[in-house]
Amino acid sequence: MTTKRALVAALLGLAFIFVAMPGFAKTGKTVMTNPIVTNDVHHDTGPLLREVAPLLPEHNIMPFHEIENNEDPRFKEWLTRPHPADPVVQRPENSPTVQTPPPNLTFDALGFGDNFFCDCMPADNDGAPGTTQYVEFINTEYAVYSKTGSLLLGPLAGSSFWSGFGGGCEADNWGDPTIRFDAAAKRWVAAQFDLGPSGNGPYAECVAVSTTDDATGSYNRYRFTFSQFPDYPKMGVWPDGYYFSYNINGSTEEVCATDRTAMLSGASATQVCFTPRGQFGMLPADLDGATPPPSGTPNFYLELARSGGASLPMYAFHVDFVNPSNSTFTGPTNITVPSYTPACPGASRGACAPQPDAGSDKLETLSDRLMYRLVYRNFGDHSVLLAAHAVEVNGSGSGARWYEIRNPESGTPTVFQSGTFSPDSQYRFMPAVAMDQSQDIAVGFTRSGSSAGQFPSLVYAGRVPSDPAGTLETEVTMLAGTGSQSSGGFDRWGDYSSLTVDPTDDCTFWFSESYVKTTGQNSGFNWSTGIGSFTFPTCGGGATGDFSLSANPTSVTVAQGSQGTSTITVNPMNGFSGSVNLSASGLPGSVTASFNPNPTATTSLMTITVPAGTATGTSTVTITGTSGSLTHTTTVQLTITSGGGPVVSLNPTSLSWGKILVGQTAAGKKKVVLTNTGTASLNISTITTTGDFALFPVTKTKKITPCVNGSVVAPGATCEIKVSFTPTQKGARTGSVLFTDNAPNSPQSVALSGTGK
Repeated sequence: MTTKRALVAALLGLAFIFVAMPGFAKTGKTVMTNPIVTNDVHHDTGPLLREVAPLLPEHNIMPFHEIENNEDPRFKEWLTRPHPADPVVQRPENSPTVQTPPPNLTFDALGFGDNFFCDCMPADNDGAPGTTQYVEFINTEYAVYSKTGSLLLGPLAGSSFWSGFGGGCEADNWGDPTIRFDAAAKRWVAAQFDLGPSGNGPYAECVAVSTTDDATGSYNRYRFTFSQFPDYPKMGVWPDGYYFSYNINGSTEEVCATDRTAMLSGASATQVCFTPRGQFGMLPADLDGATPPPSGTPNFYLELARSGGASLPMYAFHVDFVNPSNSTFTGPTNITVPSYTPACPGASRGACAPQPDAGSDKLETLSDRLMYRLVYRNFGDHSVLLAAHAVEVNGSGSGARWYEIRNPESGTPTVFQSGTFSPDSQYRFMPAVAMDQSQDIAVGFTRSGSSAGQFPSLVYAGRVPSDPAGTLETEVTMLAGTGSQSSGGFDRWGDYSSLTVDPTDDCTFWFSESYVKTTGQNSGFNWSTGIGSFTFPTCGGGATGDFSLSANPTSVTVAQGSQGTSTITVNPMNGFSGSVNLSASGLPGSVTASFNPNPTATTSLMTITVPAGTATGTSTVTITGTSGSLTHTTTVQLTITSGGGPVVSLNPTSLSWGKILVGQTAAGKKKVVLTNTGTASLNISTITTTGDFALFPVTKTKKITPCVNGSVVAPGATCEIKVSFTPTQKGARTGSVLFTDNAPNSPQSVALSGTGK
């Protein structure tokens, strides 16, 4: 969060006001009732954001700086506990041998180091994809991008969401934002707090809910007030409400739910809050995926154990907006996890992550809390919570600890798997975790080290369900930093990173985090942010592994008024076993291409038809194969010549046998008829077969002429071949008949397939 530099010392004095306040009993559950119920003090529907003029850097740069993020008051208790070795550190012997998929794209986003006007530190960046856009919201500004990285709107001051709204939401721009996309409603939800004109109140949370799925459009806008400083707000989208958590005055917790149904319609909205004293850094569950939780399921909140022990206390927030007094906040349910030590336990807020340049900051790992977001998914037969935080590894350093917790609704949630990712001596912190529809998991984080070139960078690693439990595949650098932060002792790197899943395909992960381009400029106020996406090829229930395409021949010559062929082959990689849909582009004029079979898992005969009168010349035809989220291409050079000469037409263009015992020849022979549809004689040089297929002699009669090596087929005449199938091993068997002749599209082929049993 941000505030004026002059307020840093004053507000830091508030850090530990509530440490001695009573909390929940250490054993058993407490049911909190009698919530704090308020209505929004003001709401309206604002103008189109794209019509709000940008606040340019030369217009009113706000002298903001980051308040030192208050540490969990319980953190010092943890330092007196034993620090056991991490039992779930990923070991080389049980690690997957494959690499996490590379990025689909990466692009630079907002950053002080990129001439934007957020005079703040750090970025506190959050981001989310919608149906067609990606929105990044950093401390005091935001921008809207296309999903290809083009800037569509901004940067604009965060307060522009409330332009014309009046009061502090419009007048102040304090930051600590969150941005979510409510996928079920296809609406954007943006929020940031207001600390009043001077940072001493009145306090509020400003929330804006879009009226469509266009982030540049209009928003229903709300102001919810607080009696004390609502620091470190975090948001979760749930079917019945938008749930928030706050560190009140930086030391204890307040949890709130706002009426989602009312806010989607622009009506007056109720806020229901509880103040579970003694908690800190709680996260509300944030719904991902198309399947909501069972009807009536409360929102779940999670935190690190107050005692520093090996458990994650879970709470259930049931809200009733019709009768708010019926709302409850119940917990904790202690979820046992593998033991851990917070990263950098002897340093305030875990500020110990090194950078390679001399004199650079020791970056804060914020290991005293879970990192945003707490992800919830419902798969029908089970549900999942995902959480992550930074932990100590081998007595020093920092690794990314992550958890998959199953069935929180059951009352007895358990850790299905967990792991600590730390493959080398570099520090990994600010982890964010997410899961796609196929239960592939990804963890994004900052990686930094003390050796040359180990600048803070955007890095991620992931896994598929078939990988060993608790392990991630080899990490990928999404965007490499090229400088160290040097801020004169502030040590702030960020409060969180952002890892989300695209709601349109429920497969594409989007990651956003900070990095530095140049060391030592502007006392640390030179950070940048990057955004990127990546996808597991197994997502969506499609094929496993991957594939490539090839064409044979790669050059086809076709006379006007005739056809040419090329065999398109699917080349499986890493166990690919799916079907591939084929299409052609770049065809000239009225030329068409067909594929048989289509889709295919092996080979397909592409037939190019050139109508009479088509312009002559050479062009490149692109053949595209698609299987789920996988797309690959190959090319064929097509040359069109003037009409005349021999033209080969084959019927059929493919033959298929059923299941035949290995070593036995299929009963009956299948024939192919060749017709010369051209204006000159066709001279056949050779006819050959490939695979477990063989030519069968054709007896010459008055009605049947066999095709053989050296045959001459007059214009309009035909000849025939017969083909047999004798499988040599079990499984699918493929091959082809190849005719080599003097036609322009030589050789021509007939695709063959059968199965040995």
